[in-house]
Amino acid sequence: GEFIETHRGWSVDDKSVARSFEFADFVEAMQFVNDVATVSERAFHHPDIHISWNRVTIVLSTHSEGGITEKDLRLAAEIGALGGADPAR
Repeated sequence: GEFIETHRGWSVDDKSVARSFEFADFVEAMQFVNDVATVSERAFHHPDIHISWNRVTIVLSTHSEGGITEKDLRLAAEIGALGGADPAR
């Protein structure tokens, strides 16, 4: 709904919110992952991170709640604002 309309590139299902980011190369992808780690640790909320060379996929869910919570959406917004990377196609 509303989150998807204002946060381009993210997808939401019953259990999680996810987005893939594409970078020029592996080094840029890893720098982004390190930035994600920093904001995630600060929020004390940690996404699943899938790395495939220049593509990073972030999946957020509040496992203790069995689905998506405000924590997930807040962190997704913060992660989306990080690198300015275009959503991967």
